[in-house]
Amino acid sequence: MIIVTGGAGFIGSNLVHALNARGVSDILVVDDLTDGTKFTNIAAAAIRDYEHYERFLELIEGGRLGENRIEAIFHQGACSDTTEWNGKYMMEINYRYSRALFEYAVARGIPFFYASSAAVYGAGRRFAEAPENEDPINLYGYSKTLFDRYVRRRLAAVRSPVAGFRYFNVYGPREQHKGRMASVAWHFQQQILCTDRCRLFAGTDGYGDGEQRRDFVYVDDVVAVNLWFLDHGGHSGIYNVGTGRSQSFNDVARAVIAHHGHGRIEYIPFPEDLAGRYQSFTEASLTRLRGVGCDVPFRSVESGVAAYLDELEHR
Repeated sequence: MIIVTGGAGFIGSNLVHALNARGVSDILVVDDLTDGTKFTNIAAAAIRDYEHYERFLELIEGGRLGENRIEAIFHQGACSDTTEWNGKYMMEINYRYSRALFEYAVARGIPFFYASSAAVYGAGRRFAEAPENEDPINLYGYSKTLFDRYVRRRLAAVRSPVAGFRYFNVYGPREQHKGRMASVAWHFQQQILCTDRCRLFAGTDGYGDGEQRRDFVYVDDVVAVNLWFLDHGGHSGIYNVGTGRSQSFNDVARAVIAHHGHGRIEYIPFPEDLAGRYQSFTEASLTRLRGVGCDVPFRSVESGVAAYLDELEHR
């Protein structure tokens, strides 16, 4: 059995579908379907069972999960809202919950793969997986940083594979439920359909209008990295998962406009509430990921956005 937490969410549901494509259906999906609209992400998926995330925590902490052989745990579940400032909630979901799953996995020798985030780097300019580069600027980033540090302290004594993936700006199918936290590619698509305009932030932090740059990575490529680590056991550590190349928000907007063959860009004032809490530049260092032999190719914004919008239109 493979366990996927956040399995009805964005990256988790794409991972479930990728496992299905391999012929794997012995999957336990763990999630929170309070927002019932997320069911559409896994409605067509073949899974063994579903468990609410709170009940699942009770089962593992009480040693009552059962005797099923667990091949791996993909821990994708989290509060990913970068504007959430309820510290009790954020740390309970992103830190304590992750720590409990980690301890459960390593005590039983179960490979454990989890979602970290490029948010750990904050407004820094160095994006290599080193503690000195970690400088989160929001609570979400701090929660991910703290768990990465916890894992680092424990790794030397762990015999089973443990890999944390610092996802950069992921976009692609099955993110519609994320609302304002969905990718800019998704938002630009909705804006073109409704108003024929992509709305981008005006210049900030020394960048021109729409020229703030992020490392935008297509979700299928992110899933491929997770599965590479499943297939190549023995690699532990924390790894960036991005393309290794930053591109501008203008690039994303132009890719959406090119797909439709019409539309224009409009620049809006930079929000005051994001001042000092916004990553105007990210670009993954892939040295460590490539160093362990992970050869997964990453799509550019132009090819990834085209694939994304094609899939949206043919569903």
